[in-house]
Amino acid sequence: MNLSEFHSYIADNQSNICQLTVIQNSRTVINDTWNGYKADDTVHTLSVTKSIVSLLVGIAIEQGLIDGVDDHVLDYFPDYKINRGEKTIQKVTLKNLLTMTAPYKYRAEPWSKICVQEDWSTAALDYLGGRCGLTGEFQYSTLGIHILTGIIAVVSKMTTVDFANKYLFEPLAIAPRKIYVAPDAEAHKAFTVGKTPKGNIWFSDEKGVGAAGYGLCLSAEEMAKIGFLCLKKGVFHNKRIVSEKWLEESTKVRLCCGEKFRNMAYGYLWWIIDENEGSYAAIGNSGNVIYVNADKDLVISIAATFKPAIFDRIEFIKGYIEPFAAKQHFRRSSRSALAVRPGLSAIFTQKF
Repeated sequence: MNLSEFHSYIADNQSNICQLTVIQNSRTVINDTWNGYKADDTVHTLSVTKSIVSLLVGIAIEQGLIDGVDDHVLDYFPDYKINRGEKTIQKVTLKNLLTMTAPYKYRAEPWSKICVQEDWSTAALDYLGGRCGLTGEFQYSTLGIHILTGIIAVVSKMTTVDFANKYLFEPLAIAPRKIYVAPDAEAHKAFTVGKTPKGNIWFSDEKGVGAAGYGLCLSAEEMAKIGFLCLKKGVFHNKRIVSEKWLEESTKVRLCCGEKFRNMAYGYLWWIIDENEGSYAAIGNSGNVIYVNADKDLVISIAATFKPAIFDRIEFIKGYIEPFAAKQHFRRSSRSALAVRPGLSAIFTQKF
């Protein structure tokens, strides 16, 4: 199968994919688009955002703004008023938020109650804790972890989006994201499920704190840069951006997540695919993915439009894209040439 046939196969079998970038051995071997998207268009990456927030937490720790993952959440919100009788929230740590083991006082995430507030961090704190205490149980959260971006805003005295722009996106030559605040619930829904390109934005609350669990808009090429940074242990263009230790800690298996999540393991807001081969991923609803495989020196990023029936594409990546990419890399290497789309950043066309 050649690249043209591969393009048709994706169109026929993975209909909501709009961009795909594959980097192997520091070279781009696949870079393609579908569904009318251009290479520099962005999609709402949904929960891929969570893994980017993990990187930002690591950067804040490296800068000394956060002491460490064992810090108690309420240390960063000293003015927060604890409800009478509450005995759990005081014990919740950043590690609990990062590993999805924080307890919450709800069965289903209260979107209509948190997302109408000006300050989502405080609103999320109102649901943190509860009578069951710290059980260590995996409780996947999209709204609750907004507390993490709230903490970054508190300690950096910057909006989370500005912090990300300065310390992560700019060093990666990713255009700065702008704060986007939905004017009403209808606009919020349209942002989440809309299939048109989004622009360089990060969905935020009214205080300018970027949503931690979703909301970041990126292209596949931009996601690939982030994956490449992780593959290279936090260094990009010979500049340290994220500490190697933080990446090691983030992508270490912390717990297994059960059948509901296909028995995958979890680190610090990263899904661990195979710890032995060093493969892990940022996974967003609709099959948005940043996939990193250290053993194969491989990064695969997929940008896709909203299609909630798709939880992840790891099986498709490992069963189809990985072997096809390996063949493409071999063919290109054997020709001693690399044909890439004009305009693709040169970082992917050279060896480090």
